[in-house]
Amino acid sequence: MAQVLTGSTFHVATAFGTSKVVSGISNAAEAVISCPTHDFSAGEIVEITSGWGRLNLRAFRVKSVIAGTSFVLEGADTTNTNFFATGTGGGSVRKVMTFTQVLTVMNPTTSGGEPKKVEYKFVESDVSYSINDGFSAVDYAMDLDADSIGSAGYNALKALTDVQTNTILKVVTRSGSLSFQPCTVALNEAVTMADGQINKVKASFSGNNRGTRYAA
Repeated sequence: MAQVLTGSTFHVATAFGTSKVVSGISNAAEAVISCPTHDFSAGEIVEITSGWGRLNLRAFRVKSVIAGTSFVLEGADTTNTNFFATGTGGGSVRKVMTFTQVLTVMNPTTSGGEPKKVEYKFVESDVSYSINDGFSAVDYAMDLDADSIGSAGYNALKALTDVQTNTILKVVTRSGSLSFQPCTVALNEAVTMADGQINKVKASFSGNNRGTRYAA
């Protein structure tokens, strides 16, 4: 069913658990993470750091667990060994402990994610060709009511701006579908004022790697 923006909520990860060593990651339709020290439960959100660039810093939901041994990343397809070379995906993982909701959101937008095209032409031909060379980073931006200063969400964005550490933006639609975008945050506290409009500040989220989506 089609959805509209109204009713969506935005949240940022403000607390993570201790990073745990990942000794290996399987090549599977849904990757199995070997992590003997994990204490995760199904449904929790984790950030994975991996030697595999296509997996590094991404956020996934834990689908199932084997206590003290391994867990499955829901939707993390690592079957292609050209992208996910066997035995080289190890790294670390940490659990999101707290998401803090950002309130008074207005005019959220996204940009990026488009293919980066390389165009070329051979001298002996008058026809050009193009190939895709990866994808541009995905960015989010939104306006906030300037008077939300002091709220938990505003303070979270301000703190993340100061330290510039990696976090995760979570978007929940009215139907309950979820999006997770690894990112860094920049809150511009310079107030935008215009006649006939409320005062606003702008928050920007610079994407790290691809986002992850889950149906309701």
